[in-house]
Amino acid sequence: SEESLTRGSNNIKLVDLAYTRSGDKGNSSNIGVIARDPAYLPYIKEQLTEETVAKLFSHVIEGNGKVHRYEVPGISGLNFVLESSLGGGGIASLRPDPQGKAYGQILGDFILKDMPDLDSLRSSV
Repeated sequence: SEESLTRGSNNIKLVDLAYTRSGDKGNSSNIGVIARDPAYLPYIKEQLTEETVAKLFSHVIEGNGKVHRYEVPGISGLNFVLESSLGGGGIASLRPDPQGKAYGQILGDFILKDMPDLDSLRSSV
């Protein structure tokens, strides 16, 4: 549980804890996040919430677009769907990234706070 997570004084970028990949489905973007080690997933789940991602991408989400987070069991992953985030999507969009391909890199810069030393977390698997 989140209450039992070991804490520390480190601020760590998501890219150091997880792989990300993003793409489009119509006018929505999805961002897959896969923990580099299963031991990192509880920290990612705790800090990378629907609300946090919505705030980070508030500059691209239009109207009543929402962010949904789905767990991807078995691969220590999460999938985020950002509704109404592509300015119409594909050829309808006038944005420089109409398919949201860079959204994974943007999310990778997210900082997780109060993290312990990563060496102390790594699984022995």
